[in-house]
Parts: sequence; C-alpha cells; structure tokens
Amino acid sequence: MPRGQKSKLRAREKRRQARMETKDLGDAQAAASPTPTSGSTPPGSPTAGAGQNPQGAAATSSPVAGASCPRSKAHARRQAKQRRNSSQVSIFSKPAPPDPLTKKAGVLMHFMLEKFKMQEPIKKIDMLKVVHKMFKAHFPEILKKAAERIELIFGLELKEVKPNGHSYTLVCKEDLAKDGVLGSTLEVPKNGLLMPLLSVIFLNGNSASEAEVWEFLNILGIYDGNAHIIFGEPRKFITEELVQEKYLIYRQIPDSDPPSCEFVWGPRAHAETTKMKVLEFVAKINNTVPSAFPFHYEEALRDEEERAKARSAARARGAAKAIAHSKAPPSNPSSPQ
Repeated sequence: MPRGQKSKLRAREKRRQARMETKDLGDAQAAASPTPTSGSTPPGSPTAGAGQNPQGAAATSSPVAGASCPRSKAHARRQAKQRRNSSQVSIFSKPAPPDPLTKKAGVLMHFMLEKFKMQEPIKKIDMLKVVHKMFKAHFPEILKKAAERIELIFGLELKEVKPNGHSYTLVCKEDLAKDGVLGSTLEVPKNGLLMPLLSVIFLNGNSASEAEVWEFLNILGIYDGNAHIIFGEPRKFITEELVQEKYLIYRQIPDSDPPSCEFVWGPRAHAETTKMKVLEFVAKINNTVPSAFPFHYEEALRDEEERAKARSAARARGAAKAIAHSKAPPSNPSSPQ
C-alpha cells in the first residue's frame, strides 16, 4: 500500500478513535446541575452575545484588535482550528431528557441552593413538598442524588443540623477548605464552575471560543445576561472575575472575521491544576476513568512528563547553586572594610 494512503488511513482511524473516546461533558454536567427556573429562562437567542466583542474586552484580551490581515490568513486559521478539533466530537449537544428521579433531584438541588444562599435551614418537610407527594417513596434516592451533585459541582456537603432532626444545612467540604488550591480565592460555590470551564477549554484543543463556552453554559442553565443563583451575572464572572484571578485568559482571536474572542487557561490554572486532574474530573462526571479517553489521556501524560522534567531541572539548578555557595570562600568579618 502506498505510504501516503497508509498515512491517510492512520489519520482517519485516529479521528474515529477520538470521536469514540469523548463522551458528552455537557450532557453529564447538565445532569448534575439544577433544573433552570423561571429566573434562568434562556433569552431569545441561546447564545446571545456569544460571538460579540463585549465592552471591556480590550482590558482582558490580547491587543490584537484592529490588526488587519488578508482574509486568506483568517481562513487558514479557521481551517487549522477545524483540523485541531476534527478528532473531537461536540461536547455541547443538547442532553437527553433525564429520568423522573433525576429531574426531581435537579429541582431539589436548586431549592437547596436557594436555602443556602439565604442562609436558611433546609427542612425535610419542605423538601418533600418540592419533590411532590407522589415521589415520597423515592425521596431518599432523590435526596442522595441531589446531595452528590451539589458536592461534585459546588464543593458543598449536606449535613444534618441535629441527628434525626429532619433539618439540614450545606457546609464547605473540609478537604476543599484545607487544600487551598484551585479556586481558593473564590467563594466555595463559585469555584465549582471553574473546573468545568477548564475542561471545556482542554477538550477543545486548549482553547475554546466564546461561542463554544456559552453553548456549554447554556446546557447548564446559565445564560448571558441572566443572573445565576450562585454565580451572579455569568459574563462578569467568567470574563472579569476569573480573568482577574488569572484562572482564565480572555482574548480576541487573531485575524478572526468577524472579530471574536476565545478562552484559554490562565497562569494560575496551569500552576494549581494539571491536564490529568482536569481529565480525572471529566472521567468522574462520566462515571469512568481517565484512560477511557485515550486521545486526551495521551496529552495529559505528556503534560505530566514535561512537568516532571521541569521539576527535576529546577531541583538540579537548586542543588548546583547550593554546591557553588558551599564552595565559596567565607568572608572574613575581621578584615578591614
């Protein structure tokens, strides 16, 4: 078989394998998110403003606005982006309708978050009213589902106020408070959106357009211009707060026509987490293991190897400095100045 034909076959097989490996993060994350209420009804266009350059973007994006390049260069960049993502299926497809218990768990989750926001106790009698009496027999399972989702997404743990007191509260998980790592400067419920955003960026070839990010957020019931019960105004949170905290970089895409913006990992994201940890999060959402995603798993392993080499080189430099310092002749304090 000619060498060129073999290369094409290998490339085609690699794309097919990668399509099979990537499950729908949007579907899984949506299943772990509260059901949107009337306060989070999507605007007329589900990605309203997604591809627009928002006010203040110049302060948080690269200074590429106004640069004029031939249309052919912009076309070439789009083709490169398409080739980079050709091996990945969309993670933004509309999720399948959840089963009744999962749907009720989403409703209960939203109710619990409202109580948390208002700092009110979460009473069992009120939760039973939320899930409806016809689901009373399934209440323990619904409550378990809702509690697991809140813990996974927001890092909040459901605890009884008193044993058998039928009253609960949401508290910050102890391990999150002790870790002091990813999202440590954010309010605990808010940092729950950080890992999904980093996942979307990683799964989209280490950069995600603004339209892709909003499409993903829409699946979670988070819409541009609609205040969220936890995150507040979403655009301000992702384009200002997370940018100021250096978890995300929000910049204009060079040579884009029409002008559009994208998100990439910021320096703090690179410092406080890894591609492997993000892939572990995606795997947990999908109830599987990181190696179930061979395409991204290989990239995460390469990232781990590069980090290990960098640490080793840093230790070697430190040891060399220490040796050089030990060999330096000591200064004589009695010598004249």
